[in-house]
Amino acid sequence: MTPETPSTAEPLFSTLASDPDLRELVEMYVDEMPDRLAALQEKLASTDWEELRRLAHQMKGAAGSYGFDPITPVAGTVEDSIRNDAPEEQIRRAVEDLLAICSRVRAGTVE
Repeated sequence: MTPETPSTAEPLFSTLASDPDLRELVEMYVDEMPDRLAALQEKLASTDWEELRRLAHQMKGAAGSYGFDPITPVAGTVEDSIRNDAPEEQIRRAVEDLLAICSRVRAGTVE
């Protein structure tokens, strides 16, 4: 078991979800996450590195804007790995980490 294993099962809630003015935007971001994950998986499967880097860059910026700060460094690792021509296995691991953390996003607040 890796150190990340326990946290992968825990839901990831937005730090902005309790803000009544932002709640709807956070819910929209969460609702759209399956499409983002599918796009990442598609680009990974086709080894479209440039598009994968672009998607990771977008996720890096958007995650923090919606209160999902833990996603930002993971998406940044994907972006940097591709930009720095890392070995394919390293890129794939970084994308798998991004998929794992993004699959934990949830609407609502921690109770």
